[in-house]
Parts: sequence; C-alpha cells; structure tokens
Amino acid sequence: MMLEHVVVVVTPGREEEFEASARQALPILDTGAGCFGGEFRREEEDGSKYLLLIRWSTIEAHMAWRETEDFQRWRELTHPFYVERPVVTHFHEPLAR
Repeated sequence: MMLEHVVVVVTPGREEEFEASARQALPILDTGAGCFGGEFRREEEDGSKYLLLIRWSTIEAHMAWRETEDFQRWRELTHPFYVERPVVTHFHEPLAR
C-alpha cells in the first residue's frame, strides 16, 4: 500500500468554497480502482493550507487513475482553488516496530 501526500495551498478567502467542492470530489476519488480512500485536513497554523492523504494499492494504480474521466472531474472540482501546483509524493508502508 502506498500513501500519497500532497500539501495544497488554497487562494486565501476561498477556503469555504474549496471545502464544499472538495466534499463533492472525495467520493469520486474513493471509487477509483486501487484507491482505499482519501481525506483533506486543514492546517491549524495557516488555514489556507490543506494536507491531502490518499491510500493507493500501488503508484501504478494512482497513475492509471490520472488517465480517467473521474480524475478530470476531480481536477475541475479541486484545482481551480490552488495558489500553485502542489507537489505530490508517495510513501511506503510504516516501518515495522
């Protein structure tokens, strides 16, 4: 399982509008093949920043989803609010204890 990590900076003053749109977008994401759910979390210190975490079976599943119409709908709902293009990174399973 891979964890996608994205810090999203939303245009100041558009946070409520973004959150409403993100609530519509998350169910689209959750139906993606190889996706085990995603969530946005708003930063306490800077309310214009959000952390997007998405659990994927593999990076390949994520990349394949990016080629779908669902991804295009996701972009239409979320990307217009971004100040800049976010950096997307992927993390492996947690280290064993």
